[in-house]
Amino acid sequence: MGVAAGPIRVVVAKPGLDGHDRGAKVIARALRDGGMEVIYTGLHQTPEQIVDTAIQEDADAIGLSILSGAHNTLFAAVIDLLRERDAEDILVFGGGIIPEEDIPPLKEKGVAAIFTPGATTASIVEWVRENVRQPAASGG
Repeated sequence: MGVAAGPIRVVVAKPGLDGHDRGAKVIARALRDGGMEVIYTGLHQTPEQIVDTAIQEDADAIGLSILSGAHNTLFAAVIDLLRERDAEDILVFGGGIIPEEDIPPLKEKGVAAIFTPGATTASIVEWVRENVRQPAASGG
């Protein structure tokens, strides 16, 4: 499978019962302004809805935003569904209110990166550019 043409496509989602999406919208706008195509799913999405959207939209990555404390359960559910649907090539990253001690287990489950409060939008855009849909090595 070759590298897809066109801009990086990112689904930005708010899983679970979180009712606050300002941060997700800020990240979605930053990714868009960084030249990516962004599909924002809105509030109260189930892991199934998020994975369905990512597959239907041919997304390269899913960015999950969570403040409710259910990150361990919801992030793992998204990862598990991607595996079940043979869509492990869709990179998952997340952010929100996530305690430092929860980050290593999330990464072990397959979450590629976690951004906590204080992460800049520029650093998130840069991370996505550097880690999503890496082209084959070319002379360098």
